[in-house]
This record gives sequence, structure tokens and C-alpha cells, in this order.
Amino acid sequence: MTDGRPISDYGLLGDTRTAALVGSDGGMDWLCVPRFDGDPLFGRLVGGPDAGSFRVGPARPATVVERRYRRHTATLETTWAVGGGRLRLTEAMVAEVSGRLLPTTLIVRRLSAEQATVDAMVEFDPRLGVRHRRPRVHHRRQALVCEWGALAVALHSTPAFRIEPGRPSSITVRPGRPVTLVLAVAHREPLIHVEPASAWDVLMQDEARWRAWTAEIDERLPFREHVARSLLTLRLLTYSPSGAPVAAPTTSLPEDPGGERNWDYRYVWPRDASIGVSAFLSVGKAAEARGFLAWLLHASRLQRPRLPALLTLHGRRAPAERELPGWPGYLGSRPVRVGNDAAGQHQLDGYGWVVDAAWAFAQAGHRLSAETWRAVRGFADVVARCWQEPDAGIWEVRKPGQHVHSKLMGWLALDRALAIADTHPLSERQRRRWQESRDALAAEVRTRGFDEAAASYMRGYGSQDLDAALLVLPLLDMDRADSPRVRGTVDAIRDRLSAGGPLLYRYPPGQDGLPGTEGAFLPCSFWLVQALARTGRRGEAVELFQSMVDLARPLGLYAEELNPATGAHLGNYPQTLTHAALIQAALAIRDAPTPG
Repeated sequence: MTDGRPISDYGLLGDTRTAALVGSDGGMDWLCVPRFDGDPLFGRLVGGPDAGSFRVGPARPATVVERRYRRHTATLETTWAVGGGRLRLTEAMVAEVSGRLLPTTLIVRRLSAEQATVDAMVEFDPRLGVRHRRPRVHHRRQALVCEWGALAVALHSTPAFRIEPGRPSSITVRPGRPVTLVLAVAHREPLIHVEPASAWDVLMQDEARWRAWTAEIDERLPFREHVARSLLTLRLLTYSPSGAPVAAPTTSLPEDPGGERNWDYRYVWPRDASIGVSAFLSVGKAAEARGFLAWLLHASRLQRPRLPALLTLHGRRAPAERELPGWPGYLGSRPVRVGNDAAGQHQLDGYGWVVDAAWAFAQAGHRLSAETWRAVRGFADVVARCWQEPDAGIWEVRKPGQHVHSKLMGWLALDRALAIADTHPLSERQRRRWQESRDALAAEVRTRGFDEAAASYMRGYGSQDLDAALLVLPLLDMDRADSPRVRGTVDAIRDRLSAGGPLLYRYPPGQDGLPGTEGAFLPCSFWLVQALARTGRRGEAVELFQSMVDLARPLGLYAEELNPATGAHLGNYPQTLTHAALIQAALAIRDAPTPG
């Protein structure tokens, strides 16, 4: 376990291929190699001390006086007060390695002292995989080299000092004389040694690229700094070799601490990724959107026209769930799982999100390739054919049902496909079939999905429960955003699914067939911001957004859920869906009319 350290205590380091989580004690307690979904090299976060860690920080307990990302970069700084001095850890992973003789994964960590000399320590304890395998160790060219077959890592330091895996090394950091550590990772390739001074220079160049990337974001965007941090987070969590955004870089961080709601999110949900695509497009980042659509075209080809609920980073079927014996879990939350059985579910709503992303891409002036349009047509055909069937829904419930949100998103898939067809080739027969299915779907949802007594659309046909996913209703244009049905649905969800303050449950707690409880679902609060902005309540939307950004201080990172009573973040972290929803909420505030 992690000694009760809150999930939100961890900062994210990333290079668009994998990611590390670092606590405020300087402990790197999570890093999978060579990809997000690879074996843990440091797994202490859910595997306990035997799973390995890489700690760099004060030699004795110290007070954190500041923790932040350098503005508009992916570089994390942690500063401690130690006696009469201060110790600062500056760290990041290098994202841009192409065209240079650099390892695919390069982590740079630098300790610097201010005001006085400070005693620090380094504890490097890599343990690979499910069985926490220790490495074969040898020293080469003033570097510590650890090997496990096809995987090798090299740790360099300047000034040089001897490091032995699993044994703390004491060092002294003097003002003006920083200590720099560089970790290089190689998998099925030569191990490239990088001198610390060179690695630091490369990191500074990387910082300049991040600042230039962020500078393109509209200066007039509401909550621009929070949007920029979320965009950076989404970019770090996008696997650059394929263009696929991972849902989260972690597995088995619990929705219910001590319980069994622990899932592996190191895969790609086309739904979540599509929301991110729309967010990138809305701030002018077309390259990221184009990359995802290209990945989706490749990834879905073997199962097309069916759209899988989730896929691996390379577009393959996600492995079946299995439990890791002996792994204690975060705060005793067992089992720790790898793989995800939701891969086999039918989720109708996913088609809506994906086709909507393609429509947004076309709306932004980018013509879809013939192959992409062929894939979109196939998705629309599936919706036209099977929209009446039950599905698992956005919340991936174990028992399929007639989920109103799924139907709405099925309607969206057909509506947006028809809109794309205005500028792309489509047979008249196909057009008529889509139109007939779209109109029939809307009529059924209005008849069977709406409860007159509650003045709201409900979670399912005949259900008395609400579903916060229905907050997307004002965005779809199936009903007018200012219609009594839309406003009634938004108000009912805000009232009856409230978890206190700005927080919402996604559905009534305990209504998913799983043991234990869960927290408030953070994307739903940002969807409420969107809904308020779209229904003419901009002031309320701004107030709610401000309350939400206060929950992610100081680093601006969000998990999937939050405990309403304690404010503790729950679930895998950081969560792509939450950050994408934040961006879209800010854009909705931007586009909402200001009352005259």
C-alpha cells in the first residue's frame, strides 16, 4: 500500500507513450514499461513495497511548501522546507525523442537546494511485473544497469554516486550544485546512455515545445489555465505511436476504498476518446483529432461495422480480466486486476460519440477520407439495424437494458451521419433508412423514455431512476435546448442526483448490481456545467465550474470520482474523460450567450 497517501497527492509525468505517478514525498510509485499497458516497473501504488518504487527527496520527514507544474509544461516541481533550507525536485519525462539518439523513455529528476545545504536520499528499487522480479544488476560507464531479458534500464547521476537497487543512498545537495538523475528505459532495443547534463538540455527543449503547443490556445477562453492543464494531460495520455488516448494510466485504483470496484483503465474507450477529439478540435488542435480518427479506422477494421467498447493501444481486443494474487491493492482494495471484460459488451452510445467526433472534424473544414467515411457509414448502419436492442449503456452495467441515454446517442449517430452525408457520397436508399430509423428512435424515446410526473427523461424505459448521462440532452438538438422537457431533465438530475455542492452521482447509489458504494462521478458535474450554459444559465454554469476547479488543487488533476464527504479522489487517475469534460464545459461557457 501507499501509507494512506491520497490519490490526488500524486502528480503525473508523461511522455505520450507511458506515464509515472509521483507522490509529494518524491516517490515514483507507478510506472509501466514500455507502454501505458505494459508491466509495472514501479508498482507500489497498488502492489505494496515489494512492487518497487523510485524515491528522490529529503532524507528526513519534511514539509511540502509548494507543488506545481511549470506553467504550460509537463514539468513537475515539488519544494520542501528542510531545516534552514529548501529542497526542490524538478522532474519530467521527455516526449519528443524522434530524430535523435535518445531512448524511447527518458526520465529526468533534478534536486536543487536553496538557502542552505540539505541532506537528501535516493532509493531506487525497480521490480518488474506481476511477480515483482528483481533485476540482474551491473555497473557500466558510471551508470547502474538493471536487466530483465528484453528490458533494461540505466540510471545515471551527476555528481556521480553509487546506487544499489533497494538500498537508500544518502546524498548532500548544496546551493548552486544540483544533483541530476536520469533513467533511460530500453525494450527490445539497444540501451542508450544519456549523460545528465545532456538529458537536462533535452528536457528544456521539450519544455519549449510544450509552451509553444499551449500558446496556440485562445487567450480569451474562459478558465484558460485550467483548460490548458487538461489539454496537456490529455496529450500526455495519448499514445503517440498510434494516436490513441488511454482512459487512465493506472489499474485498480478503487471507486470504493477497501472494496472490489477496481478496474483496469489502461485501454482506449472510443467513447471517451471521441469526447477528447471534440475538445481538441474546439481549441484548434486538429492534428490530435486526425490522429485519433486514423487510429480508430485502423483499430476497428477487424470488427467493423461493430464498434468495440474498448480496445488496446494498438487496436486489438483487450485481454480478459484476471486478478493478481498477492497484490494488496491501494488501501487494501482487492482484487488488483489487469485486463477488462467490458470489451465484449454492446454499448450503443459509443456509436453516437464516435460519429459525432467525425462530424465535428468535418464541420471544422476537414473532409473525411473515403475509408473513414466508409467506416462511419458502417457504424450508422449498425445503429439503424439494432437500436431497438438492449445494451450495457455508458455505465457498463452487467445486465443489458433499454437505456434512454444509449437511445439518445443512437439518434445522434444517425443525425450526424446524415449531416456528414450532405458533403460526402451516400446512396438515396441508405439515406432513407437512416432518416426513418432516426425519426422512429426519437419518437420512441419521447414516448417511452419520458416520465410526465417527473417532468424528466429517465434512466430506462419504465424506470423511476434518473441518469446523469442525460445531461448531454441540451447538446444534441433532438429537442430544443430551452424546451420544458430538456430543462426539466436538467433540473431533476441536479436535484435528485446531487451529492452535495457541485457534485453529482451518475445514477442513484447502489443501482448497478455491484457490492459496495461509489463516489460522485466528476464528468457529470462538468456535463451539468455544459447543460446549464446551453439552457441559458451561464452565471450558474460559471459558478459551478469554479467550484469544480477548486477540487483539483494544487495540480489540476482529476480522478474519475470523488468522495462527497471527504473530498478524496477515487478511481483511476488521472482520468481522460473528466479532463475532456472539463474542456467542453469551458467551451460551453464561452459559447453561451451573456444575459443583456
